[in-house]
Amino acid sequence: MQAPLLHTLRGQHLWLSAQRSIFWEEQKALIVSDLHFGKTGHFRKSGIPVPQGIYKEDLQRLVNLLLYFKPGKLLVVGDFFHSHANMELDWFKKWRDDFSHLQIILIRGNHDILKSSWYREARIDVIENELELSPFIFTHERCGDHADLYTFCGHIHPGIYLQGLGKQALRLPCFYFGANHCILPAFSKFTGTALIAPEPKESVFAIVDNSLVQMQ
Repeated sequence: MQAPLLHTLRGQHLWLSAQRSIFWEEQKALIVSDLHFGKTGHFRKSGIPVPQGIYKEDLQRLVNLLLYFKPGKLLVVGDFFHSHANMELDWFKKWRDDFSHLQIILIRGNHDILKSSWYREARIDVIENELELSPFIFTHERCGDHADLYTFCGHIHPGIYLQGLGKQALRLPCFYFGANHCILPAFSKFTGTALIAPEPKESVFAIVDNSLVQMQ
């Protein structure tokens, strides 16, 4: 895993990882968004033969990040789970027992539709709209609504389009830091991307394989 890159924002130290996460040093919190756990199982139940290895790889990447940063809490900025409960979410509950010390906070996203009892059993604290941890605020969809707090959100799965010589082109997931909000990349690799068009003074970190590249 590439060493994380330091991005300082509002006096806070944020360590960006090519594994689609941010470690907030002052809060000892790992920040992720749009994991969509259970999505591959949901597709298989619909008769679409998506391999289970995709989910296992995403879960293993999360494990590696927790072992590397050793956070006290995991902040999930929406869409932790994709839909209704299935076998993959049963596996998650067993995984949860291995990290019983970890506080998990979910800011509910549009796909987080499991019953409240399921989240309680998995020891996940669910926030309905937004979570304020000054100088930041976390919400799944409504980015940039707060003038005095910097917003972190997910939902759109941001990506950037790079074009090279010989009609070569790449569409890459990215971290997008605007003037008053950050859009986090989807943690799951089983998602599409929505292209963004950053302004000159905004910061974009493209995820290229297992590396981060800051765009100019």
